[in-house]
Formats: sequence, structure tokens, C-alpha cells
Amino acid sequence: MNVLLSPQLPVFPHQHESPHLSQRNLSPLHNMSSRKRKADDDGDESMSPMSSPAVSSRPLIRPSKKFRSNDLIGRPLPLPRLLETLNTDQLRSVLERICERHPDIGQEVVSGAPRPSVASAMNVLQSYQDKLNAAAPYGNSSAEYTYNRVKAPLMALIDALSDFTPQFLPPIETQPTKSLDFLDGATKFIHNLPNWQPQAYRHHKENAYEDISKAWALVINEAAKRGGGFNLHTDGWDHKLARHNEQSGGRLGTAITAMSNSVGWMGSGENGGSSEQSSILNQIVSGSFGSPVRVGPW
Repeated sequence: MNVLLSPQLPVFPHQHESPHLSQRNLSPLHNMSSRKRKADDDGDESMSPMSSPAVSSRPLIRPSKKFRSNDLIGRPLPLPRLLETLNTDQLRSVLERICERHPDIGQEVVSGAPRPSVASAMNVLQSYQDKLNAAAPYGNSSAEYTYNRVKAPLMALIDALSDFTPQFLPPIETQPTKSLDFLDGATKFIHNLPNWQPQAYRHHKENAYEDISKAWALVINEAAKRGGGFNLHTDGWDHKLARHNEQSGGRLGTAITAMSNSVGWMGSGENGGSSEQSSILNQIVSGSFGSPVRVGPW
């Protein structure tokens, strides 16, 4: 029975094996292509440029916008910008109102602000003088009409003189030269005040002369204590005061008396001019000291 059966052919495994079950028969090229397809199929990010550490660490650069749409709303200026828009008069007005409402702030401003110089005070007085000149009417006008036109700027100038003068008097001002410089300029402003024909309108100027004369006397007496009035004479203040007294029509008598008492021993006359005899200073310089010299205003 077995003899009649056909003999069974031998079976070679490599002819029936699946190619995927035998890795040793795969070529290197086939392996590389398989790996490439696998990487593509799996979405491997290891080969992506965006996965580079150098790229991922750099922030994305986007155009900057100074004003964003949600910030475009009305709002007040910051304080520094607001102050930049104000002129001197506006700043002064704002500061004055603040100091009036808060006296402690006003006192701090007074104590912290630098003292005014003679030049700065003269500039302020000149501004008031300019306003007075601008208010004067053109042509011939009655004294009453002219007075009413210039009364406000006139009083502003006189009040400014009254406020500034004590600032430059001892003991606030300890340097006589600064005091005398201010009084010299202030007296010139008084000379320029209107000369009214009716006596009723002249009292402003008369009172101003009286006050400035007392101020001169105070400074002269203090200066005389330092060197016996020597600097008053050598710097020519006796002559300057004499010219002021002459221009005022003799209204600075108090100041002239103080000057005569301070520098009279050097030969100054009643009006601050040189005496008929040589002064002691001139005698010392010329070598003729010892001859009779008139002392005092007489």
C-alpha cells in the first residue's frame, strides 16, 4: 500500500517563509527605507527643525504697539507734563492757591526757597513800573482821570516796594553793600512815580520817600558800626545819597542826617557832598593831617 503512494517531495523552509519573519534575509537598503517610512508614519519630531533647542529657546519677535486699542481712552496729563505747559504766572497762581489752603506748605516754601537777590527784586519792580507806564493815558488828561487810570498799577508798585524793602534791611540782610544797592535802585523807582499837581494825589509818593529815607538811615547806622562809616565814604554812598536827596526835593532828610553823623568826621557836608575843607582821609593821603577840620554837619 505504501509502495503505491508517490514519494513526498522535500519542503524547503525558505520557499514558504514570510519575508517579514526572516530578518537576516533583508538587505540594508530595505531596512533603511523601512525606518524612513516608519519615521514618516509615526510623525517623529526628532528630525523637525522646530524641535531644535536653539530654535525653541528664542522668543518670537512680534511688532510692538505703543498704544493698544484698549488703552486709547481719555485721561489727564501726568503732573510733570502738566507743569511743562504752565508759564510763570500760571505756576505762581497755582502755588499761591495751594499755600493759601495749606499754610504749612506755604511756610515750607518760605523757609525752603532761596532768598531773592537785588537783581531779581529789581526785575520784579521794573515789571510793575512797566505796567504803570502802560496804563498812563495819552495826551493831556485831567489829573483825576489819569489817577483813576493808573491807580491800580501805582498801588501795585508801591506795595511791592513796601514788601521788598524790609527783606534787604538788617538784621535780615547782614551785608550793608547789598542793602545799599537795593535802596539805591528802589529810590530811583520812587523818583519815577507821577508828580501830581493836586496835593491829594501826591501822598503816595510822599509816603514812599519817607519810608525809603528811614530805610537808608537804618542801613547807614548799621554800616557806621563797622569801620566808623569809612566804607560809606570811600564807596561813594554819601555822594549817591546826596544826589537822591536833591532829586527828591530834600525829602530824604532822615537819611542825610544819619549819613552826616556817620561820615561827618571825614568832612562830608549836610547833603553828603565834599566839605570846603579837606577831609581827614584826604589829609592822611596828602600828609597834611593835623590842621583844623570841621566835624559834623555844621
